[in-house]
Amino acid sequence: MAKKKANTNLNNTTRKPLVRRNRVVFMLNDEEQKAINRFVAKYKIQNKSKWMRETIMSSIFRQLSEDYPSLFD
Repeated sequence: MAKKKANTNLNNTTRKPLVRRNRVVFMLNDEEQKAINRFVAKYKIQNKSKWMRETIMSSIFRQLSEDYPSLFD
């Protein structure tokens, strides 16, 4: 059977990779840190930074979606 030629025209748009260059630092009190550590251990989260980023961004996107004006508001 003949090999199929890869179709290189599927994605004609070229996007720059999303490189994270901005550092965000915040402080937690002892109880907040313990709560996060318990959650990470319970749900076996291996990448805490990724989890925090996804959690924060999902909250932001959800709030922006709720605040978006609609036709019947």
